[in-house]
Amino acid sequence: MKKYLAEFLGTYALVFAGTGAIIIDQETHGSITHMGVAITFGLIVMSMIYALGDISGAHLNPAVSIAFAAAKKFPVKELFPFIISQLLGAISASSTLKYLFPANQFLGATIPAGNDSQSFILEFILTFFLMLVIINVAKGSKEQGMFAGLAIGSVVALEAMFAGPICGASMNPARSLGPAVISGHTEHLWIYLSATIFGAIAAVPVWNLLKNPPIR
Repeated sequence: MKKYLAEFLGTYALVFAGTGAIIIDQETHGSITHMGVAITFGLIVMSMIYALGDISGAHLNPAVSIAFAAAKKFPVKELFPFIISQLLGAISASSTLKYLFPANQFLGATIPAGNDSQSFILEFILTFFLMLVIINVAKGSKEQGMFAGLAIGSVVALEAMFAGPICGASMNPARSLGPAVISGHTEHLWIYLSATIFGAIAAVPVWNLLKNPPIR
């Protein structure tokens, strides 16, 4: 139960701080800025990894949990409880933000700026590279090394910084599901549920190829 509570709290913090930054930026007419939003996402991910990594691994992301299970670095029997904990954390965070900012229309939901296929491809690639970093610096059930949080948080901030204006740079089904469900804007949710999971899973065989020595 400690692991599931850690995933709930970590994902709550991620969605509360990250999408909260988007909402407050809108409410204050750009005081945080897009760069500030991207940095907020990176910092909250880094912070939660250091705070909760030794308890649950601080996945905070169903796509990451699924990819770790596919890579056999995470027990499959814990996958469903992890995902439920993450989704509940995201929905709870968005519910809190809805209470705090009832007039906000989207609550930080990820909405494509262009067409759906453009955002799908972007989300796939972003999540692929994020997972490639995660799987090389972290274990499935425990954060590995003092620099894992810094590396993962930096990738989140970097990808959110350059791709956020086009696709939202979700890289996380829970991060997109919470605001979409609570705001009622679920029309593009399928992109962020599918592309992120496919992207994370696609990183696993590439990681296997890179880590295994070549046959001579």
